[in-house]
Amino acid sequence: MGDEAFEALTRKISQARGMSCESYKDKCLKRRIAVRMRARGVHTYADYGKLLDHDAREYQELLDALTINVTKFFRNPETWEALRPHLVTLGKIRPEVRVWSAGCASGEEPYTIAVLLLETLGEGRATIDATDIDRLSLERTRQARYPDAAFSEMPADLRRRYFRDGQPIQSLRDLVRVQTQDLTRDPPPRPVYDLIVCRNVVIYFERGAQERLFHAFVQALSPAGVLLLGKVETLFGPARNQLTLDDPRERIYRKPAVS
Repeated sequence: MGDEAFEALTRKISQARGMSCESYKDKCLKRRIAVRMRARGVHTYADYGKLLDHDAREYQELLDALTINVTKFFRNPETWEALRPHLVTLGKIRPEVRVWSAGCASGEEPYTIAVLLLETLGEGRATIDATDIDRLSLERTRQARYPDAAFSEMPADLRRRYFRDGQPIQSLRDLVRVQTQDLTRDPPPRPVYDLIVCRNVVIYFERGAQERLFHAFVQALSPAGVLLLGKVETLFGPARNQLTLDDPRERIYRKPAVS
């Protein structure tokens, strides 16, 4: 279970599946690889590598374990309330607000954003790109069928208005475009966004990958565009000097408008 065996395993995974393991923190990788090793009854990285050689399906099980996310609609409601005035402002200066939900997991986040946009701007005023690397998460986002537990933090009146039998109404679904994307390798789906939401994803990356991703976010933001990170995440590196921290508690950053 030494470092050399771990490095050999992560190289194998990166080469076989194109996943940028070197961008993830070792602690995170080791913890989630250990989950799959226990599930398959192997005890060393070398034995797990041999298992991957003989069972290609295990690669997908591993990828699912590495990218697992827990989320709900309107998770941390105070964050979304803090974001609402920014959406109003963007609606005043943009005919269409372009949003990127980066690392969207099973879709609760982009559909939460869609509800807020419909509430603040009305129909026909926004598009949302929902991206993730995990195929199962993306399939859940496309199916958009959610259990009652996913709504535990969502205001009841909004659930009644925008969901039927655990599924978003059509006007909500029309706002969300779902696609596969690896944040450590792929460029943003579009060149310019007015709002980028990436919560509790960057913390799993090592510092170099974080800085590269922050740079990509800054470059993709329009003038007066907004970046929302998770509460435990902090913008750093060169990107920190290019955005204004509007809300330290909720980690809402804003790009200066062009004068």
